Amino acid sequence: MSTLSFLLEGFQTALQPHNLFFAFLGVLIGTAVGVLPGIGPMSGVALLIPVTASMTSGLSPEQAAASSIILLAGVYYGAMYGGSTTSILLNTPGESSSVVTTLDGYQMARQGRAGAALAIAAIGSFVAGIVSLIGLVLLAQPLSNVALKFGPAEYFSLMLLGLAAVSGLAGKSMTKAWIMTVFGLLLSTIGLDNVSGVARFTYDISYLYGGLEFLTVAVGLFALGEVFKSILHHETNDGDIAKIGRVLPTKADLKESAGPIARGSLLGFFIGVLPGAGATLASFFSYILEKKVSKHPEKFGQGTIAGVAAPESANNGASGGAMIPLLTLGIPGSGTTAILMGALIMYNVQPGPLLFDEHPAVAWGLIASMFIGNVMLLILNMPLVKVFAKIIQTPTKYLLPLIIAISVFGVYAVQVTTFDVFLLLAFGLLGYWLAEHDYPLAPLVLGLVLGPMIENNMRRALTASNGDYLVFFEKPISLVLLVIAFLWIAVPFVMKLRGKSVVINEDM
Repeated sequence: MSTLSFLLEGFQTALQPHNLFFAFLGVLIGTAVGVLPGIGPMSGVALLIPVTASMTSGLSPEQAAASSIILLAGVYYGAMYGGSTTSILLNTPGESSSVVTTLDGYQMARQGRAGAALAIAAIGSFVAGIVSLIGLVLLAQPLSNVALKFGPAEYFSLMLLGLAAVSGLAGKSMTKAWIMTVFGLLLSTIGLDNVSGVARFTYDISYLYGGLEFLTVAVGLFALGEVFKSILHHETNDGDIAKIGRVLPTKADLKESAGPIARGSLLGFFIGVLPGAGATLASFFSYILEKKVSKHPEKFGQGTIAGVAAPESANNGASGGAMIPLLTLGIPGSGTTAILMGALIMYNVQPGPLLFDEHPAVAWGLIASMFIGNVMLLILNMPLVKVFAKIIQTPTKYLLPLIIAISVFGVYAVQVTTFDVFLLLAFGLLGYWLAEHDYPLAPLVLGLVLGPMIENNMRRALTASNGDYLVFFEKPISLVLLVIAFLWIAVPFVMKLRGKSVVINEDM
């Protein structure tokens, strides 16, 4: 049978009334999970596994597996949609991959363009979802073969390239951007060493043994940092700010967003295929790419719609791409897909090369349901854009407590410790101080994300090569990535020495 025939059979499974209900329920819960900071798709999917088991108890094993995975996958990509809402309106990332959206989305909201930002985020997410699913149908096998060629050395070089690209997130000073990158890397080393089990920089505080929770740092720096800025600068908004105005994006907005959405969707999909890379890295890379190719890079960070369209498209593209190694190789590319894999195994469905032969209804039913779920999300989110946009008009005396409450609840829900709440407050104060002194926050967050990946892959590569550092240069893919990373750093310095203006030093 052809791929098209299998896909049509998948739609027959996905369009069954109970599966349509499961898809809708999944994307609805996923949107709510994305909006609430700290919960995230991983926690949302894990919490719902026992619920789906009871909801599908009357179905056959094959039907129960298909229905459950349709609901859980809906939560996964629904959370990618929802994460942009509070990022744009409250400068509070709903989940880690939405951190980059705060850079321009929140500025657009403050300029009275919250409706356009939310609409473009929804449209970009929808387009990326469809693009990634077409890629999933057509390219699953070839792309899986490419991903298999990425060993620890290649992943290490890819992450180094990510750090080199941090210059694209620089504010007024590249030096400050690198200081923040190193600071993020230092923070990532806190906790128990994965290999030796030795405690590093924990100072006998047991809460730090697991390292710093990413969302605690991100929400503190961005959301509470903004709260402290409003309080200490006596910024007030008693409903007299600029009106939201037009909700749907203009033709100019759509034209300006078309390229970033297309590039973000494709970049996110290909990064999602690589196990371990994930949506957060995809959103950072897409933002950096757009700033590099833009004719007006100085607008980034000031409220340009391309700065919302690109990362939102990338993180949704990555969620579709991450399904390829899960379904075709049985390799989970992220924490959430690892939980989805566990759910499949719970129903005696083994992801991997034989999945499409042994359980076609589950595999193709899931892919077809993701098409339907993305349409549901667009229909669900677009009418609510105006409702969401009104949030930014809330007077400061009500809005600030709301941001604090959402932030504290989200962080406490992850770790269930008051220590993380105090840590949240500390990073809020730190975020305010850093922003006041023009230290960019995004490089710190990227360093925190990439640090563990860099360390783990470097150790694995050196273990396999008996400590020979040449392993990073002997692998062709690794060598190419290292050369690009070196040029990314060296070229701006050479240009600066020759007296030429360097775009990356423009103010964000």
